[in-house]
Amino acid sequence: MQYGGESLSFLCHLTPEEIAMVEQEAVWLVTLVLMSAVLCVFIFVYARSQIRQEDYTPLKDRAYRIRARFFWLLVVTLIPAALYNLIDLPYPAANAASQVDEVVDARGFQWRWEIGKTEFKTGQTVLFRVSADDVNHGFGVYDESLRLVAQTQAMPGYTNALRVRFDKPGTYKVLCMEYCGTAHHGMISELQVK
Repeated sequence: MQYGGESLSFLCHLTPEEIAMVEQEAVWLVTLVLMSAVLCVFIFVYARSQIRQEDYTPLKDRAYRIRARFFWLLVVTLIPAALYNLIDLPYPAANAASQVDEVVDARGFQWRWEIGKTEFKTGQTVLFRVSADDVNHGFGVYDESLRLVAQTQAMPGYTNALRVRFDKPGTYKVLCMEYCGTAHHGMISELQVK
């Protein structure tokens, strides 16, 4: 490999520590160059600010033109970006309860879950209505490899809705995700998806 007329084959014979040092020196050099560029910009702005004009009308007109161009640039870029991002919001529709196959109540207690139904079919969408009777709990649904599928907060006096679509069969675990007392680690329930 050639770089600037020199061979970079010497990098192949360096230890990881030596490579880290070379990388660190390169980052330091880039940092110095960028800091120097920022310093030059500050010096330029300071030098230009010392020039006084008697008539500010041309300067004011130029500033208004720049501001107007910048405004329209923002309009042209931000409105399409906002529309693109807002079209497919990840939030369920307001009528989410009518789009589910099951509605299940889940209540958290120190140190157990009471879940109205624990067996579901593959492909089913379940709406869990999650609350707590004593302290805050985290209602986390995990798949068989213990990856988090969905989660919400279980709070006393409040019901959170959590939609979960079970696409794969297996045993899902419901774990408490917020420390709720001495037996928090044992607050586990299972959901069977067939």
